Amino acid sequence: MKALPEIAGRDEFDALVVRTDYRDEAAWQAVVADMAQPWGDDGEFEPAVHFVDDAAWADRTPDEVLNEARRDENLSVVFLADRVTMQSVHRALLVLDITEDEQEDLDPMYYQELIDSRPPTREFRTAPAGVHDVHANLSIGNMDFAEFADAAFADPDRIYRSF
Repeated sequence: MKALPEIAGRDEFDALVVRTDYRDEAAWQAVVADMAQPWGDDGEFEPAVHFVDDAAWADRTPDEVLNEARRDENLSVVFLADRVTMQSVHRALLVLDITEDEQEDLDPMYYQELIDSRPPTREFRTAPAGVHDVHANLSIGNMDFAEFADAAFADPDRIYRSF
C-alpha cells in the first residue's frame, strides 16, 4: 500500500477530520455542511476544522490514521469520516483517542487497582455537530476522553450528540 501523505496545514486549534470513505460524495458533503455550522450554546463559536480529503486515505484503518495523526504533538483526538459515517442516517464520525496508553508505564506493585480496571475506551462515535465540542474540551483539558465516550455509550444510538 502506498505511503500516506503528511497531514499538513492544520492550525493547532482546528479539529482534524480525515475522510477514509469515498463511495458517496453527497454523504461527505452533508458531513462537511453539518460541521460548518456555528456551535456552542447559542451558536456563538465559528467552526474550526481541518479536512483531509485526499483519496490516498481511502479505506485506511483507524490504526493507520492514528499512526499519522500522532506526529502532531498538539493533537489529542482525530475524527474519521469512514464507511459507517457515510452510510449512517446520523453521519456519526469515529472519534479516536490519540494519546498512548499510560497504564503500560505504571509499576504494578503500586498501581494494581488501576491496572486491573477496565481498559480505557479509545473510540466512540459523534454526530458531526459534536466534533467541535469534543475537540475543544479535549484540547484544553476541560474534559477527558472517557467522559465523552460514556455519554456516547449512554445514547440509544451510541452516538455523542452534546451535553
